[in-house]
Amino acid sequence: MRKINRRNFLKAAGVLSAAVAGSLLAGCGGSDTGAGAAASDLSAYNELTVGTDHTDLIQDGTFDGYVAEFQKLYPNITIEYEGITDYAGDMTTRLTSQEWGEVCMIPTTIPLAELSDYFYPLCNLSGIQEDYNFAANRAFGGKVYGIPSTGNAQGVIYNKRVFEEAGITSIPKTPTEFLDALQKIRDYDPSIDPLYTNYAAGWTMSAWDAYIGGGATGDPDWMGIVMPQTVDPFSPGVPTGDPESGPYAVYNILYEAVKRGLTEADPTTTDWEGSKTRMNNGEIGVMVLGSWAIVQVQDAGPNPDDIGYMPFPITVNGTQYASAGSDYCYGINLYSSDDNKLAAMLYIKWLTESSNFAYDQGGVPVLKS
Repeated sequence: MRKINRRNFLKAAGVLSAAVAGSLLAGCGGSDTGAGAAASDLSAYNELTVGTDHTDLIQDGTFDGYVAEFQKLYPNITIEYEGITDYAGDMTTRLTSQEWGEVCMIPTTIPLAELSDYFYPLCNLSGIQEDYNFAANRAFGGKVYGIPSTGNAQGVIYNKRVFEEAGITSIPKTPTEFLDALQKIRDYDPSIDPLYTNYAAGWTMSAWDAYIGGGATGDPDWMGIVMPQTVDPFSPGVPTGDPESGPYAVYNILYEAVKRGLTEADPTTTDWEGSKTRMNNGEIGVMVLGSWAIVQVQDAGPNPDDIGYMPFPITVNGTQYASAGSDYCYGINLYSSDDNKLAAMLYIKWLTESSNFAYDQGGVPVLKS
């Protein structure tokens, strides 16, 4: 596997303690001394606390397995994961305390211009963008403040058995076909929720925003360049000329599904953790979630083979597109000690390059090769 040049991401691990004075990663440069070779020179650390939204991976011992493998290289660095259910809200509040731990998944609620108020600059963007996918996701002013944990394709997770039993013989490719499929599920078995929104979780609704870019328009520059300069970008038919595509079509699918009674009966009482088991058991037809959810739903019950993934039901000029983007990015507390910053960077580097976390979670690899 191709390795990132340590000049671009990690200052040599062999120069801890006094040599670190001033700046741990000054200019992201430094010696090319191997990080593993320096493990015996590192001082003993207290536990590094890692805040994560993956409460399930804490409960099932997955993170314990990663930590155990990491400690074969760095036995003097111990890692403690802290699961946070309302991650975006709680973590955003806790960042203001400066004592929230050493590593967290950077909440997307933090504006890019404010990243430097909370997080340590890891390296120059120019130094890693040729090696890492999604490297610019949590970068500002040419500095990288967060390294992607994995990447996600944007699509729809669905129960294949439910589709088959409801008489849905082909994957829907347009909003009209998708809504018709949901209606078939409702008609087949009223006890099944055709589309489960997970409204009460909050983040599941904002997740729809990720679908209005390239997948809905066929234009990879739509979100970052074209849309901000477009008059009424959420009007029907913008920018494709077809009301069955574009940002309007994405949100209109949700609107029409709710209007037609094709979602859960009471959106205020939805249960994210429980929904994974229900979908595995055939009690839910589809959920609009990134590819990261595939493994979680498959592991939530006895029917992993029933779970499938399809592109979002929008077609642009005869072609379906799927956008991919970064999941949460690892960030390091600006106010941690230099020793703990280095230990945290060693762990992030190992997670990214050696742990297979992205593959294990069904994500898009972060390393380009």
